[in-house]
Amino acid sequence: MKLIIAIVNNDDSAIVSASLTTAGYYTTKLSTTGGFLQTGNTTLLIGADDTEVDNVISVIKEHSSTRVKEVPTNASFGRGISAADVKAKAHVSGATIFVLSVDAFEKL
Repeated sequence: MKLIIAIVNNDDSAIVSASLTTAGYYTTKLSTTGGFLQTGNTTLLIGADDTEVDNVISVIKEHSSTRVKEVPTNASFGRGISAADVKAKAHVSGATIFVLSVDAFEKL
């Protein structure tokens, strides 16, 4: 048994979660914040048999994408320009996935 922890971009979380449910996987959804941009993410906890891990990952990969986002920067502070005036481009990943072994699992 494996526990798959998928940290998914908020822009993709609804379709990823729905696709996993359609494929027959149960998920627990947590709202999280982190990463370089300190933006909102969705962390999905998915339990799966060892043989199903690749399938779960492929569903997540199919419905999440890397994108470029413009974000405010503080590079101009002290020059009379506000942070909202200067944007930087940052690559945002669609998902980060961890797979952990589970010693015991019980659904009550």
